[in-house]
Amino acid sequence: MNLTPSSGILSVSGLSFRYNGTGQAVLRDLSLEVPAGTITAILGPNGSGKTTLLRLLLGILQPQAGSIRLVGRSLDSYSPRERSRLLGLVPQEEHIPFDFSALEYVLLGRAPYLRPLEIPGEADRQVALEALRAAGLEHLQDRPLPTLSGGERQLVTIARALAQQPRVLLLDEPTAHLDLGNRGRVLDILRRLAAQGITLLLTSHDPGLAAAIAHQAVLLRAGQVVEAGPVEGVLTAERLSATYGVPVQVFQVEGRRVIITN
Repeated sequence: MNLTPSSGILSVSGLSFRYNGTGQAVLRDLSLEVPAGTITAILGPNGSGKTTLLRLLLGILQPQAGSIRLVGRSLDSYSPRERSRLLGLVPQEEHIPFDFSALEYVLLGRAPYLRPLEIPGEADRQVALEALRAAGLEHLQDRPLPTLSGGERQLVTIARALAQQPRVLLLDEPTAHLDLGNRGRVLDILRRLAAQGITLLLTSHDPGLAAAIAHQAVLLRAGQVVEAGPVEGVLTAERLSATYGVPVQVFQVEGRRVIITN
């Protein structure tokens, strides 16, 4: 079942994509809707098309078929600067060639609001500091990025995206490679952002992440939507087993959904 695009802040209809020189489509006739102010998790095994979908939503890649609408308008109708004011990205990994301080790096998120070669002003600095506060890292604002832990760098990356003041935040495997403590910190921040009205769309291969945080879930397999809808109806043992190709068990423990693979 697909979610039929209607009034979502981000809607996809009939999307298909293949990379040049490859015969097999990465995404095939994919349709979904991301409701405003919710957390939507895109789940699926490696190679199911999750990261490619994010790149299409950002306008980095162009689909061979289908359409993407953002806040009621075709994604193609926005300039890159306009898109960057509406969409923020937290990549799974980001190579940073310079020894920026945490604050300097977060200030890069203000680029969509600056003219070419314009230096960020005091108002931009205050936005960046507030983004660091939201990530719980204001005390690290002067620390060089290479001296931060992996979890701290992930949180700084979230702060940089928040400095863009986006309406929709895309996150690619936001808790990958994090220990339990930093994973919990990231999830708490994402819950707070959703409570503030920011729409979150995240990818993961871990259904436990969606069970812990998401309102909506979309199951992808081989570039197609297997199931989409509220988490309670999507994250079932039968549907997860079909998506991942391995036996999956789902239990309710003290009101929480616990997902175990055999």
